Amino acid sequence: MKIVTTALAITLAGFTVSAQAQQITGAGATFPAPVYSKWGEAAKAATGIELNYQAIGSGGGQNQILNRTVDFGASDAPMDAAKLESGNLLQFPTVMGAVVVIVNIPGVDMNAMKLPGDLVADIYAGKVSKWNDPRIVEANHGLTLPSLAIAPVYRADGSGTTYVWTSYLSAVSPAWKSTTGAATSVKWPAGAGAKGNDGVAATVRNTKGAIGYVESAYATQNKLITTQLRNKAGHYVTPTPETFQAAASNANWKDAKNYAVDIIDQPGDKSWPIVSTTFIELPKDPKDTARSANVIKFFDWAYKNGSGIASSLDYIPLPEAVQSAVRSSWATEVKH
Repeated sequence: MKIVTTALAITLAGFTVSAQAQQITGAGATFPAPVYSKWGEAAKAATGIELNYQAIGSGGGQNQILNRTVDFGASDAPMDAAKLESGNLLQFPTVMGAVVVIVNIPGVDMNAMKLPGDLVADIYAGKVSKWNDPRIVEANHGLTLPSLAIAPVYRADGSGTTYVWTSYLSAVSPAWKSTTGAATSVKWPAGAGAKGNDGVAATVRNTKGAIGYVESAYATQNKLITTQLRNKAGHYVTPTPETFQAAASNANWKDAKNYAVDIIDQPGDKSWPIVSTTFIELPKDPKDTARSANVIKFFDWAYKNGSGIASSLDYIPLPEAVQSAVRSSWATEVKH
C-alpha cells in the first residue's frame, strides 16, 4: 500500500473552503499514483489542504467510494454506468497514461525486443513458453535469445491496469477475447501474480525470464527494460511520450458516456497501442460538502498547474475542452 500525502488550497468559483489545513481521503488505482504524488509535492508549499491517498488498486477504490469510506475513489477501469447511477457518483478523468511491457532477459537491452500483440497474448495464455520460441525469433532478427523459460507476471489484485492490459489482449487476439476476456480481475491461464504496479515491477526485476505489464512511470522509475510493440498500423513502436500522444490524439471524448473513452489499439503509424484514461469517482451527494469541495479544488489545481509534471512522468494531460467539460460537471452535478 502506498500512502500519498498532498497539501493544496486553491480557489474555484462556487466552492468556499477555509484556509486552515483540512484533510481529505481517496483510495484506488496504482496506475496514477506517481503523478498524484508529484502533484501533491508540487502543491504542498503553497496550499492548506492535505490529501491522504491510498493506492490499493482500482477494485478497492471503487468499493470504498461506493461504501463512502473515503471522499473519492480512483479507478483506471471506468465504473459500470449502473453502479455510478446507483451510487450517485460523478466520474471524471484526470490524465491519460500508457501501459508498457517489461522484460528481464539476459542480453536483451532497452526496447531491443519486438513483440506482436497476438504473440504477447499467447505468452500470457501459456502457449509460448521459451524466449527462443520460433515466433519470437522471427520477430527479432539479429537479437540473440536464450533458451530461458518465460515467466509471465500479472496483477494479483483487482486492477484497472489489468483491465487496460486485458482489453488490449482482447483487441489483438480473438482467442484471448473468447477465452479470458477483459476485466479488472481474470482467471489467468499462466504465470504468477503480484500486488500493485510496484509488485509487478519488483517481481519482473527480480526474476530472470519474466515479462510483465505496468504503467509507464513504474518502468521508468525502476529502470526496467521495456519492449517495442506492433501497433494496429503494423509498425513496431517504442514506448515514448510521442507515441503515447499519437494514440491519445484519437480519443473520441464527444461520444464517451461518463468520460469513459476507449483509446486501446488506436490507428496511426506512430500510435502506442496501450493508452488509457484514469478516473475519479466523486459523490454527487457528499456527506461533507467542504471536503468534497476540497477534492474538486485539488483536481482543478492539477488541471491548471500539473500538465508539466504529468508529461515528465509520461502521462498525457487532458485536452482543454475535456477539462472545461469536467468543471461544468462539478458545478452542476455535485452538491455544494
